[in-house]
Amino acid sequence: MTTPQGSGGRWSDLDRPPLNAPALRRALVRPDGLWTSLDVVTATGSTNSDLAARAGELPEGAVLVAEEQTSGRGRLDRRWTAPARSGLFVSVLLRPRAPVERWGWLPLLTGVAVATGLARSAGVDTSLKWPNDLLVSVDGAERKAGGILAERAGDDAVVVGFGVNVSLRADELPVPTAGSLLLAGAVSTDRDTLLRAVLRSLDEWYGTWERADGDPAASGLQAAYTTGCATLGRRVRAELPGERTLEGEAVSLDGDGRLVVATEGGGTEAVGAGDIVHLRTPA
Repeated sequence: MTTPQGSGGRWSDLDRPPLNAPALRRALVRPDGLWTSLDVVTATGSTNSDLAARAGELPEGAVLVAEEQTSGRGRLDRRWTAPARSGLFVSVLLRPRAPVERWGWLPLLTGVAVATGLARSAGVDTSLKWPNDLLVSVDGAERKAGGILAERAGDDAVVVGFGVNVSLRADELPVPTAGSLLLAGAVSTDRDTLLRAVLRSLDEWYGTWERADGDPAASGLQAAYTTGCATLGRRVRAELPGERTLEGEAVSLDGDGRLVVATEGGGTEAVGAGDIVHLRTPA
């Protein structure tokens, strides 16, 4: 259940002011843009679940942002938790006109858009771990600072959610392998600025992809993801459905967005779903 912004305790942490919803709407909801509405709630279980439940009544471009998620989910139903107002917890409703067989590129597209927006606004080099993690460098170590989750919402809609750790301090990290923009040396942790940049970037990338009929090569998406992907060129272990594992070097992305792994026997296998573990850094 969502709680509207404006209830008590909004300024309980002066280092983490609430998002300015009216200003965000003025900046982002425009007749010639993708975003048609933007709502900010104080707390909810999952922005993806909330937006999916309303998909039948909302137009494309609806944006839901939570100051705190109490039941945020990542891939494989992993929990995503963070202190209130310490990050960006956002879901958007899309109704792609591109062929449905190309919709698998949407989480990868979102990764490129979020990384591009954060580089512009936070000055942090954000790389992508296939298929949907956002990585930053903290004291020379690779850390996960965000993630993406795309889910179908009926026959014609997709809800894409992304979470980014913005101002988490070291003692607030949920696991030692986590990071945040603050810990990565961001020049700005103003969440209004970051959210505007990310949503504008997503508008740009989604429009380009749609105009190319979802073609990842023609839209430049495949090349952009390849350039920003920290998984390629590394030895990886893919933990696949059915408790099967695959080890080898991640060499490329195919036209469907799958990770192509070169195996020890000299062959290759395209991985479309599974958990990827980085085993070594690129040469």
